[in-house]
Amino acid sequence: MKFSAVRDFLAVAERGSLRAAARQLNGSQPAISRSIQELERELGVVLFERSPSGVQLTPMGSVFLRRASAVRNELRLAQEELDQLRGETHGRLTVALSSVPHIALLPHALQPFRARYPHVTIDIRDAMYPTIEADLKESRVDCYMGPDPGEMAPELTREKLFDNTRLIYGRKGHPLAHAKSLAELVDAEWITTSVTHIAEEELGPLFAQHGLPAPRLVMQAHSTLSFLVALTHSDLLMMLPVQWTQFMPLRDMVQAIPVREVLPAPPICLVRRSGLPLTPAAEYFCDMMRRAVLHRHVADAI
Repeated sequence: MKFSAVRDFLAVAERGSLRAAARQLNGSQPAISRSIQELERELGVVLFERSPSGVQLTPMGSVFLRRASAVRNELRLAQEELDQLRGETHGRLTVALSSVPHIALLPHALQPFRARYPHVTIDIRDAMYPTIEADLKESRVDCYMGPDPGEMAPELTREKLFDNTRLIYGRKGHPLAHAKSLAELVDAEWITTSVTHIAEEELGPLFAQHGLPAPRLVMQAHSTLSFLVALTHSDLLMMLPVQWTQFMPLRDMVQAIPVREVLPAPPICLVRRSGLPLTPAAEYFCDMMRRAVLHRHVADAI
């Protein structure tokens, strides 16, 4: 199988037409069409359904797209790894971080990483694990750092960075701001942060542990911006990691509600592909984030 045929297939799948793919690749439409036809003959399946308005992937084409995308990403990473091992400092780093590594670790890791790899472009996604699992498996994201997702795909591996706890937050002046127990919050409405694939798992077991009815989850936020806007402009409550007390811009907008119950949080983990090395730049970024964990522990002990 020629990689040029895989390249042509990916261009057509992503652009939606032979003409657009030819423009992207600076080639001719007939040449792209022949390349796809040869690939289909070699694979023994039809990859696209043709119509006057363009092309659409067949079910077999969708399967091949997933694998072909992963191959392209791995080849890109292989090239960057070889370049960086030769001492070059360019490339691309794509990481997904939840709010905790953003607040507690990234400020200590960013500057030393930029000093070591000044020409590497950093793509940081504000995301929870369920939203980027497929990207991790297909190497579109180098690694994820955030709450332990629990069950994971077998091709991924995790490394615990540190244990964590949570607090309950509401807007400044919230009518339940002086509550002292979860029982006083059973009538509240809540935001969930999509730590796992099942939103109810975030708060339900905690309330059940204390003999309380399941909380009313009325909003599921998939980004930090979403829940910050909702939290500060409504009476919704949220259970967030304790690190949010360190986030200066929020101190005048939200407050912690000091309930007596212990509110455990999933440990913060690093998730990456198993069996495949990171590029030197990505590994160095992870090392700087691990060093930031040590800095955090020292600061907590002082």
